[in-house]
Amino acid sequence: MSKSLIVSLILTAIVAATAIAAHQYLEKDYQNRWCKEQKGRTEVIMEDRTRCDCLTDTYSVEFDFANKWAEAVGQSLNYSFKTGKKAGIVLILEEEKDKKYLDRLNAMIKEKKLPIKVWSVDKSYLAGKAEDKTGICFIGTAGNREVRNEK
Repeated sequence: MSKSLIVSLILTAIVAATAIAAHQYLEKDYQNRWCKEQKGRTEVIMEDRTRCDCLTDTYSVEFDFANKWAEAVGQSLNYSFKTGKKAGIVLILEEEKDKKYLDRLNAMIKEKKLPIKVWSVDKSYLAGKAEDKTGICFIGTAGNREVRNEK
């Protein structure tokens, strides 16, 4: 193997590890807890070999970190199409600045009249606190936010 290939592989591994470490919790941590609370099933394989993050009696739900809001739209609609259930997105807001992505998502859904329900959670959802310093631990439909108080 050439030195440049080895260096490239090492740099790729470092970048990938840094990207994963950038999140305090993994997406699947939010997914597992939320889906269990909703009495749903996680990682349900669709006929097209995609995986629905959470399938409940009513919704097929996609989980994504806030900056991936646009990807979540397509995935949630695909899962809805494949399952016949309503589309849903749980957007993970880790920082106060992530609210801008929630605003973008809600604006698109409203403007295009997309049949997608949105919930959002922040890192305090997994930490077991009602709110953290960002003050954005909520679950509910955008525009009709319900604060979740956990004890």
